[in-house]
Amino acid sequence: MHSLPLLTTVAVALAYALVGGILARRVGLPTIVGYLVAGVALGPFSPGFTGDSQTITELAELGVILLMFGVGLHFSLTDLWQVRNLAVPGALSQMAVISVAGYFIASAWGWSVGGAWLFGIAASVASTVVLMRGLMDEGQLHSPAGRAAVGWSVVEDLATVAVLVILPAIAGQGGQSGWQPVLMAAAKAVAFLAIMFLAGTRVIPFVLDRVAFTRSRELFVLVALTLAIGTALAAAALFGVSLALGAFIAGIVVSESPFSHQVSADLLPFREAFAVLFFVSVGMLVNPSYLAAHWTQVLVLSLFIVAGKALLTAVTVFVMPHPVHTALVLAAGRSQIGEFSFIIGQAGLGLGWISTEQYSLILAGAIVSITVNPLMFLLIGPSERWLRSFPSLWKVLDRHGIAPPLPASMRDHVVIVGSGRVGRHLAATLGEQNVARLVVESNPHVLRKLQALHVPVLYGDAANSEILQHAALPHARSLVITVPDDASAVAMVKAARELAPNLRILARASSWHGGRQLLDAGVQHIVRPELEGGVEMVRQTLIALEFDGEEAQELANAVRGSEA
Repeated sequence: MHSLPLLTTVAVALAYALVGGILARRVGLPTIVGYLVAGVALGPFSPGFTGDSQTITELAELGVILLMFGVGLHFSLTDLWQVRNLAVPGALSQMAVISVAGYFIASAWGWSVGGAWLFGIAASVASTVVLMRGLMDEGQLHSPAGRAAVGWSVVEDLATVAVLVILPAIAGQGGQSGWQPVLMAAAKAVAFLAIMFLAGTRVIPFVLDRVAFTRSRELFVLVALTLAIGTALAAAALFGVSLALGAFIAGIVVSESPFSHQVSADLLPFREAFAVLFFVSVGMLVNPSYLAAHWTQVLVLSLFIVAGKALLTAVTVFVMPHPVHTALVLAAGRSQIGEFSFIIGQAGLGLGWISTEQYSLILAGAIVSITVNPLMFLLIGPSERWLRSFPSLWKVLDRHGIAPPLPASMRDHVVIVGSGRVGRHLAATLGEQNVARLVVESNPHVLRKLQALHVPVLYGDAANSEILQHAALPHARSLVITVPDDASAVAMVKAARELAPNLRILARASSWHGGRQLLDAGVQHIVRPELEGGVEMVRQTLIALEFDGEEAQELANAVRGSEA
């Protein structure tokens, strides 16, 4: 009886999000802007079809869980350690200053004490999704400045998770005095962390290993979903911590497994779909009438987020000190708020610290700042040139000089997709010649053999671009695809070309038609094993018939040319 309204609401929400996302991309904006606007159109404050906000909100919780699980999966303590001198003090000091400034702004608007602090914290946290998109669009993701920005974002995310842990304890103090509820909440969180890192790091990789050996894609996807959602629910029910924290820690634990990249790739469609519903649910809470009546507050908040955070970030980096380019990239990337701000705002709604109208104001600040953020990245070059026009000022600001390149996990290596007979021989030969190589393999049995031989290996299906993102293709010397399936090889080539447009790619082709498809996709050199075997048979037969060696080779080459 209730399935039709549910399906209708979800179908309409996804359709609205699709239209919003397409329109946003057509005008050069992040798709998240389109999803938020779609939510506004679908919400109860706008004319037309009104979605069931309760249904969308419940489904959106899955989006929060999968988003946080994905953040945990990509968390790298090594990368954070490399930029710790900038990311840790910079992120924490900026969050503190912005939170205090936001508190005074909200207090002047008549917000409650708790609501004002939530406002400040929400304004201090930038969207990792928007940041990564901006860095990728500008080609800065793997630069020293880009990696510093990502490290800064990770520190902010961790600090926000800590805030989400203690918020319910502070709100629920009731008749208890002092920090007892907060300490109790912290103790429960520490107990959860201890169990996850002591027991979970052994149990979860073991479970993934066992399921991977079934060679069932469905079972692997199911166990990944179960780990993400089950851990989050168990953490909330047994330890009283937030769903977000439970999912985040589960992602960190899974990231220690060699199967983590495939888990991330398999959950990507679910994460994207439910994250869309999350952003739509957020937009449904926006009251356009309230924002129109309080347009001055929207303007002040937008300027505070875009200009205030950008200026404070740049000054912080200058003081530390770091190169001007790093300061400008960080300033552009941090001048917006996003998904964590939404989660904080929803926590405030649940605690009764802010009203729906006040939450609409936070959402409006997010929409404006995310919309403007691509323009902030476009200002990096002109700003740097303008500062250079003042030599004395430039000398003071850029006293640190050019940032040294950060160490990459792999560089100047050959990526080999598939470790069958061809891939195995190639990997062995390159190893003997001391050529760095990385094998991408989806067979867990082969994975173990390669690990036993100390061959660098990345587990996962290379036809998925999420996997190839971890192969450091922009820094590789070449990519060799040895899989016999032409369709999969074409998908791999297209994904590789997106990540590394100038990479030299060699591929195996099973047919003439498949070879043409691979060449059209961007492969420089094609090898057809069946053809080469036939050509060699022709050559050996002619030699056995006492043909001259050179003549036999020419006739064999003619056969090869006729099949090209």
